[in-house]
Amino acid sequence: MKPTLSLKSQRTAADLCYNPGHSRNIFNRFLTLIAGVFSLIAVIPLVLVLSYVIIKGVSRVNLALFTQLPPAPGLEGGGIGNAILGTFIVTIIATLIAIPVGVGGGIYLAEYAREGSFSRFIRFGTNVLAGVPSIITGVFVYNIIVSTRLIIGSSYSAIAGGMALSILMLPTVIKTTDEGLKLVSDNLRKGSLGVGASKFVTITQITLPMAFAPIATGVILSISRAAGETAPLIFTALFSYYWPSGTNSLFDPIATLSVLIYNFSIEPYEVQNELAWAASFILVVFILAMNIFSRWLGRLASK
Repeated sequence: MKPTLSLKSQRTAADLCYNPGHSRNIFNRFLTLIAGVFSLIAVIPLVLVLSYVIIKGVSRVNLALFTQLPPAPGLEGGGIGNAILGTFIVTIIATLIAIPVGVGGGIYLAEYAREGSFSRFIRFGTNVLAGVPSIITGVFVYNIIVSTRLIIGSSYSAIAGGMALSILMLPTVIKTTDEGLKLVSDNLRKGSLGVGASKFVTITQITLPMAFAPIATGVILSISRAAGETAPLIFTALFSYYWPSGTNSLFDPIATLSVLIYNFSIEPYEVQNELAWAASFILVVFILAMNIFSRWLGRLASK
């Protein structure tokens, strides 16, 4: 004969089934809806900003924008080629300073001083530095480098701007290097040391290649942040209406996209305002591309 469930067992089985009309399920759907609305509200400003920048800036994008200098105030034509080139120069200088120091600091924290008061102090200082306003960094470099003419007697310069941006990049590079190396299995280190490899060979041949993707992701994110900073460059690189030419231009004021946007957006001329929107569009596209590339590297590392 077919076994029959008792009334108590039938009620228990019924309670285990999903009941849309139950109060807790209604409350759960309500909270899910609220969370979805808040998520949409958080994304709306990004969509609006990107849409507005694209609408205002894309119409001014042409070949002359990348190959010509800014026009004199009130005149038609011209471009922002010097600012685009200057942004790449300053960012490259910052990258050349920040990557060796940041990666080296991350290696020390992850491989040589995992625990201890000194490593905790370094990690705490890195977290504090990550939250320091960028304008403070600009004022610091201005007082140490620019006002004292410490670098070959030059004041405002591309090198000073690169140094200010490198300070902003350091926390991200150090933290991602530290965390990326921690993800590498200790068995690989023990195996390498067990076959007679030195600590240096183990780090350079085993752990660093294994952690390349997260370290590269952190470097790219730090570059994208530095490329969009304005306040530090106002105090350090200033601005120039001319092309950077030769190595001597590294010790002179240099144009950058972020400072150009700041300068041209407050001018009373429509041409300069349009160039500011075009520069905003190019800068947003560059930062967006860097972030997409970093996410691709992150997915590559997770495989």
